[in-house]
Amino acid sequence: MKLIVLSAILVLMGSVAAAHNAKVFFIEPKNNAVVGPTFKVKMGLKGMIVCEANIETKDKKCGHHHIIIDGKFVPAGQPVAKDETHIHYGKKQTETELTLSPGKHSLTLQFADFAHLSYGEKFSETITVEVK
Repeated sequence: MKLIVLSAILVLMGSVAAAHNAKVFFIEPKNNAVVGPTFKVKMGLKGMIVCEANIETKDKKCGHHHIIIDGKFVPAGQPVAKDETHIHYGKKQTETELTLSPGKHSLTLQFADFAHLSYGEKFSETITVEVK
């Protein structure tokens, strides 16, 4: 019995350690980039796995990307809205094209679980782009 409990604790500690080093990031564009009205976005991920949305999994290292335009990260455990400024990529996408109006915009990459519940600020990154 003690061996089973110890094994479960070690597995849990391994998951926490892996998640501790995990992060999401923009590969492209870079922060403060000047872009055209339509531009490519590449989403990066380290220490987690991109999975489809709406397919329940017990794997806590699994999720999918969202881009929030001119908004902030979503607190952990809260659902990511779905509207024109909260774009979901639940089909395991890691690249997309965005079209934005001229001016400065913030882009927040937010990682969330299968049910669109945010993994929080630690699993987000915000950059600024200037659309010409």
